[in-house]
Amino acid sequence: MKKVLLPLITVLFFATSFYKLEDLEKNPTETPLNKQTQNLVLKAEPSSTAKYAEEIYSSISFDNINRLQSEVFSKAFLGFTNLKKEGKLDEDSHLLTICDFSLSSTEKRLWVIDLNEKKVLYNSLVAHGKNTGEEFAQKFSNTESSLQSSLGFFITESTYNGSNGYSLKLEGMDSGYNDAAFRRAIVMHGADYVSEGFIKNQKRIGRSWGCPAVPRALAEPIINTIKGKNCLFIYYPDNQYLSSSKWLKAEENI
Repeated sequence: MKKVLLPLITVLFFATSFYKLEDLEKNPTETPLNKQTQNLVLKAEPSSTAKYAEEIYSSISFDNINRLQSEVFSKAFLGFTNLKKEGKLDEDSHLLTICDFSLSSTEKRLWVIDLNEKKVLYNSLVAHGKNTGEEFAQKFSNTESSLQSSLGFFITESTYNGSNGYSLKLEGMDSGYNDAAFRRAIVMHGADYVSEGFIKNQKRIGRSWGCPAVPRALAEPIINTIKGKNCLFIYYPDNQYLSSSKWLKAEENI
């Protein structure tokens, strides 16, 4: 009996241990190995996003302009990617605007980046709120009449002409941090107090009522570039915000 079973087991083993290449191509999901590979790809997705961010950042030239910190870009890019996955941004969206409010207001701390071209389109001064700080930003709020800036991710909306001239509406995407932007009338606009001349006299730029105000001469070109459902990220190393923002989570947790 053993002599009969042994050849049968051997034949069965070899018959079920090999797949033709053409069968694998036709039915790739049928094999356990393929399922394992798919799981590995899915688990690696967050790190691949970080790697892609590094590749883009390393390709961007910061010659003759202020250099954006790589870790700030990585966070902005992660949020940008997650907003796309959630359908908050169009699939073909490729513009990312970043304000780094950890820097002095005397520095050009706003960058408009074309991710497709891997190019900085604008590097500009940008104001924070009157009650957010003097030269440096320190306090942030989502409360009406606080005259403070708000942290987090915004989606740019439509434009209008108001008391501050040509302005851009912003929709806050971080609950509890900037989602009151519409009610607070937090918009991007131009201001005369955002200038090198003001810095020379005051050792800082002027401050807004919470809006990310830019130089008057750059307001229209910047706004026209980023209007209509693009991403704006206002960064500050606030641990509570950075650990709680939905958009800064790994993609599988969104």
